[in-house]
Amino acid sequence: MGGGTTLSELYQSSKKLLLKSRDGLERLERLEYSSTSAGDSPELSYSVERDVSQIHSLCANMDLLWRSVANKPQRDLWKRKVEQVAEEADSLKDSLDKYFQRHQRRMQEAHDRAALLGRANGESSHVLRIFDEEAQAMQSARNSSRMLEEANATGVAILSKYAEQRDRLKKAQRKALDVLNTLGLSNSVLRLIERRNRVDQWIKYAGMALSIIILIAFWRWTR
Repeated sequence: MGGGTTLSELYQSSKKLLLKSRDGLERLERLEYSSTSAGDSPELSYSVERDVSQIHSLCANMDLLWRSVANKPQRDLWKRKVEQVAEEADSLKDSLDKYFQRHQRRMQEAHDRAALLGRANGESSHVLRIFDEEAQAMQSARNSSRMLEEANATGVAILSKYAEQRDRLKKAQRKALDVLNTLGLSNSVLRLIERRNRVDQWIKYAGMALSIIILIAFWRWTR
């Protein structure tokens, strides 16, 4: 996303993607037991998985931004919102994974039936070829989705490292300020002690001089 994108804008984008992903998953489940438009399933499933991956990426960005909110009630509110979006995205991904598992199982069962009943005739070979092509298309979609997930995971890891480094820099900055404040206080105390020592020395010298004067005066008075 652009550098000037706000937390609110990211949240609205994630909510739109959630609606789109849920709609796509419902379409996949309707197609699951339908013989019509079955060829659209790989492309649609890839689109849904890509959207879910994008939602996770948005959540990673929002996770960085809500931590920077100064107002604590607002920060806690955004934290709950981001966590809710992430939980919904995880739920969609689980449902999509289950769909892929069911689809793969049905494809394998259909392929096995066609292989057993085919008797190596041309029609059966055509059926097997259709199953193979659909399986390859689904596998290609899964491979593309896996690459996208890996790229997203890498991005999330980079953002997490950035957040950790930023926290460490803040802690180091606070420690440096504490040290500087301590040094400033120590310098003030040292200057105060130095002034007190000078005053004590002047008092000591004045006392010694006064004592000498008193002794001289007493000695002259007793002569």
